[in-house]
Amino acid sequence: TVVGFAVSLLFHMTQTEVCPPSCNCKSLGEMEGLHVDCSSRKLTQVPALPIDTKRLYLQNNSLTSVPPGTLDSLSSLEEVKMFDNPWNCDCHILYLKLWLEDVSAPSLANVSCATPAPVRMKPLRQMTGNELGICKRLIPIKCLEFFWRDLILIAGAIITLVLVAWTLKFSKKLI
Repeated sequence: TVVGFAVSLLFHMTQTEVCPPSCNCKSLGEMEGLHVDCSSRKLTQVPALPIDTKRLYLQNNSLTSVPPGTLDSLSSLEEVKMFDNPWNCDCHILYLKLWLEDVSAPSLANVSCATPAPVRMKPLRQMTGNELGICKRLIPIKCLEFFWRDLILIAGAIITLVLVAWTLKFSKKLI
């Protein structure tokens, strides 16, 4: 029993070490994962979360968006609550919308927009691409460089074809 107590204490210490300082983590049992409660903590960003998180509560904070990739490592997540946050529903919220559609559609139903004004109080799940707005730099700069390079190559090919056609037409008149 002493060994069992030591192992459970070590297991508990390991779990609390990975728990974000701004959250409260509880084990759901050995090898069952964690219940991570970060609700009502005035968080402005999602903290680094344990990989074995099964239940995640982020409701009633000051979250406005979630950077892409932030939640991708939570593969064993079964329940998530994110309501009562002032979500900014512009193009930067698209990651969260798609992630919730894949992981927890019921949670998506409870997430509402706070800004911008035209979509205030609208559920995120009802947002369309047009309403999410257009970010100025959705296309990476390198993609734009390839676009201009390709456009110049196509224009050069068309000019060359026109010149070849004109030369052939002119050469027939000489013969």
